[in-house]
Amino acid sequence: MTTRIVLLISGTGSNARSLLDSLHASVGAVDASVVAVGSDKDAPGFTHAAHYGLPTFHVPLNSGDDRDAWGERLIAEIDRFEPDLVILSGFMRLVPSNVVEHYSPALWNTHPAYLPEFPGAHAVADAMAAGVSETGASVIVVDNGVDTGPILAQRRVAINPGDTEESVHERIKVVERELLFDLVRQASSGELTIEMRESGRAHD
Repeated sequence: MTTRIVLLISGTGSNARSLLDSLHASVGAVDASVVAVGSDKDAPGFTHAAHYGLPTFHVPLNSGDDRDAWGERLIAEIDRFEPDLVILSGFMRLVPSNVVEHYSPALWNTHPAYLPEFPGAHAVADAMAAGVSETGASVIVVDNGVDTGPILAQRRVAINPGDTEESVHERIKVVERELLFDLVRQASSGELTIEMRESGRAHD
């Protein structure tokens, strides 16, 4: 059974494009496909979905909105595509608990640090400020904490003399993309079991 993936983005969607390109290049070898790309806004990264003829959707979270109600709207949109896996690919909103409960452990996120080191939105800047010689990239199952979910894969990334936050982040992105694609491959082949808690869909 093909592993159906919904990607959630907020910005340019460069990591999402990398996964789309990798899956396109691996047709016949990796039994997984992205079926839709969603966002919390009309994201510029939707152009990548258009390139591959994929549907898009956005579910805005406006100032003063009830987060759980927003989560229910998000669930309703995602569920239209019957995914086996939902990946936060540069999605810059903390998803509410009802979304976590509905999809986890088939709700994944990438993070630009070697967790549990440097959680949060400023992981690369925090690593640079700490003066460490290496950081990393992680792919995790999303839970109700901030980057506290089970770690699916991670790899160290060096911080070299003369590096900037941008140069470190670019090297981390390369590793994040490799880790994520390999996990998707494992899920599609049955090496890694994913199962949505509430939807009843499973792949194993």
